[in-house]
Formats: sequence, C-alpha cells, structure tokens
Amino acid sequence: MSENSKAVSVLIVNTLSFVVCFASWMMYGVLITFLTDNGIFNFDKSQLGWLIGTPVLTGSLVRLPVGVWTDRYGGRKVYALVMLVSAASIYCVSLCNSFNEFLIAGLGFGLAGTSFAVGIAYTSVWFPKERQGTVLGIFGAGNAGAAITSFGAPHLLALLTNHGQYLEGWRNLPKVYAAVLVLMTVIFWLFSFERKIEHGKGFTLKQQLAPLRYARVWRFGLYYFFVFGGFVALSQWLIPYYLNVYGMTLATAGLMASLFSLPSGVIRAFGGWMSDAWGARAVMYWVLGSCLIACVLLSVPRMDIMSPGEGVMAIKKGTVTSITGDTIAVGSKEYKLRQKESADIITYASEHEDMVIMPTFTFWQEPVVSVGQSVEKKQLLARGVTHIFFQANVWIFTALVLIVGVATGIGKAAVYKHIPDYFPKDIGVVGGIVGVIGGLGGWVGPILFGLMLNATGIWTTCWLFFSVLIVLCLIWMHWTITRMMNERSPDIARAIEQETTP
Repeated sequence: MSENSKAVSVLIVNTLSFVVCFASWMMYGVLITFLTDNGIFNFDKSQLGWLIGTPVLTGSLVRLPVGVWTDRYGGRKVYALVMLVSAASIYCVSLCNSFNEFLIAGLGFGLAGTSFAVGIAYTSVWFPKERQGTVLGIFGAGNAGAAITSFGAPHLLALLTNHGQYLEGWRNLPKVYAAVLVLMTVIFWLFSFERKIEHGKGFTLKQQLAPLRYARVWRFGLYYFFVFGGFVALSQWLIPYYLNVYGMTLATAGLMASLFSLPSGVIRAFGGWMSDAWGARAVMYWVLGSCLIACVLLSVPRMDIMSPGEGVMAIKKGTVTSITGDTIAVGSKEYKLRQKESADIITYASEHEDMVIMPTFTFWQEPVVSVGQSVEKKQLLARGVTHIFFQANVWIFTALVLIVGVATGIGKAAVYKHIPDYFPKDIGVVGGIVGVIGGLGGWVGPILFGLMLNATGIWTTCWLFFSVLIVLCLIWMHWTITRMMNERSPDIARAIEQETTP
C-alpha cells in the first residue's frame, strides 16, 4: 500500500474513532438528565452539573500526558489503549447506584476525551503542512459524535426501558457504548499503520514541555476554552435547558441539542479549509465577533415583569372631585390617565407562541387617591405600571444557538491551524495543553452553569458568561496583533498614526 493510501486510511479510521469516543464522552449529558427526570436518582442542579462535567475533567487533564505519549510511543498504540480503557470504565457505569459511584465512573471513561489529542498528533504526521488545516478539520469533524449521543441516546434509552415501563433498562445504555468502543478499537487497529514523530526520540520530558513557556500557547488555549470547551459544555447543558425552559420531552430536547452539536462538528472541516485559504487569525475574528452578538442576544431571559412606570402628580393642591377610567379631577383641574390595554399579552402569547418574537411593553396608570381626598402639590395621584413580556421564542433561540454552534465549529479548526504553523515539531505537546485548557472549559461550564442557576434562578446566565469570555478573547487577540505590527513595522504604524492625527 502506498504512503498516500495509508495516510487516507489513517485519516478515516482516526475520524471514525474520534466520533465514537466523542459520543461516549458526552453520554452523561443524556443519561444523567434521564435518571434525574425520571426520579431514579435525586440529583440537584449542582450535582447534575458536576456529573455532566466529570468525564470532561479527565479528558481535559490527561490530554497533555497523552499528547506526550503520542509523540514518544506513536499514535496507533496510544489511541487503541485509550479506547479500551474507556470501554472498561464506561461499562462500570451500568453498576453505579450513588452520586459518588457515578462520579468515579465518569472520571474513568472521561479518558475517551483524550482521543482528540492523540488523533491530532497522529493525523498530522501523515500529511504535509500545507494540507494540515483541511485534514485536521476533517478529523475534528468527529465532534459530531456529540450530536449522535444528543439525538440517538434518548431514543435508545426509550427502547431499552420499554418507553419508561422498565426504568432499570437504563443500565444497558453504557453496555452498548462499551461494546461499540471495543468494536471500533478492532477496526482502528486493522486499518491504521505505525508512524512516530521522529523528533520526539531521545527528548526529555522537560524538553518536550519547553514550548509551554510561550504566551501564545496559553492564548490559543483561551480561544479553545471557548470554541471547544463551550461546545462541549453546551452539547450537554442544552438538553436540561430545553427540558426546563421550554418544557420539551427528553427526546425532543435531545433533537434540539443535536441541531447545535451536529453542524458544529461537521463544519469543522470547512473551518480548516477557510483557515488554509484566508488565515486562521482572520477566521477567528469572524468567529468571535458572530458568537459575541449571538450570546448577547441569548443572554436576555424569558421574562414577565411588572415594574413601576411613569405616574401622575398633582400640579397644585386641592380636593379630588371625581375618578373615572381615564381621568382624575382635582378641583377644576383634570388629569388624563393611560388605560390598561384590554388584550392580555400573556394569553395572546400562549395562543400564538410562534408569533411573539420581540419583547412587548405595556404601560398604564392606576389611581392611588379617592374622591373627597385632599392632595398637596406634587403628590402622587396615579402610579405608573410597566409590564414587560419576552417569550424568548424557541425557534429564534435555536437559530441563535445554531449560529454559535457553526461559529465554534469553524473556530476549533482555526485554533488548531495555528499549532503546526508555530510549533511544527511540538504538535503533540502544544496540541495537548491547548486541548487541556479547552477541555477544562467543557468541565467548568456545566458546573458553573449549575452554580449560577442555583444562585440566580436564571437559565440564561450561561450566555452572559460566554459573552464576557468572548470579549476577553477579542481583547487579547487584538492587543497581540497590534503589538506585533508595531514591533515588526514601526514605520508603517507611525505613518498610520500621523495620517489619522487631526
């Protein structure tokens, strides 16, 4: 078999293995929600966040050593070992009966998340630098495994539990995932080939970790904390989000969540091509900018608020002589009142759910005085009432979430396009630490979302968190680019400043 055929074969089985590993890594998002929703286990919102995020923690922290082992021992051996250990751990989930047991089992099969660090390094050694943006984007499309779990796992659970008639059937779900992982390991071993990164031979651990002293590694990590960590966190958090905010069933919530995760995974290949063609930095500007707009809009929660509005005050003292539906008379002076609209906006919204898109505002004034009462100048005659109603239309919400999903999918490829360009001999280590930081975003996300939800009772606090994070990424990126331009082309920078000075 030619080297080119081997490279294509490795890319295919690497990507398929990543799909299976990622689907397994995301299993808790559906399973724990199902167990809680059906009262099998009484986990609160904070525990829900911890359990959903636990596999992500292992997959994040172990990425760096796995990346080092890949550089040292070769991706074929390490990849196969990762899948087998993950299969054994995920099988143990079927035996769990308490929060602590689920926590420990989640830490075990979270190793499946390290498949990305292995696959990136193992795939990159088979292709030249000028093709790596596209190739790594194709491999990264394995993120679509999240959509497979979001959409497929609820239906599989329904089948295994006989549509809720035999709830203990949930224990077969992790067994199915474990079996698929073992099968994928066999296929991977049959159609992959050995190739090590030669420069890693004879290097000490300190030498391998040397690139971590560069600030750009940590800057790439911050980008990845959002585009990958945010993707992982939302892939799981959107299921309970749709359940609670929009009252959907688990199967429907899983379908809606898959509308976010599937495009984000598949479009990553396109993001790799865009990064090769237009440059990763330009792509990142578009990614972060579009996500910021979408997250700010998503931060507005569903609301039904009664707030004080503009009232009516007496312009001189006197006695209230009459009060009608739209006037108050004080002596000879008559004050007009704004009447409450007869149509009930809440009833309208419930009957026309797909029609109410923008927030609605209703204003009226209610008398606070009575006939015969003496009033002083500037005394309040009628209090103002403002009714604000925002339905957060589910289809508009889903469209904005889709924008975030597509943009983060492109962004994941753009971030990893930087690594072969800046660190061609340290892809495993640098990719590992960037993956660690990104994975930590996937772990911190559900836990932080649960804590913010418990503290505020508002589900949209997750989008507010992402908005702040995106602003930090944009500031750091723009500051770095401006500083680099000033250092490398000071004459041009001074000329621009002189031209713009009035």
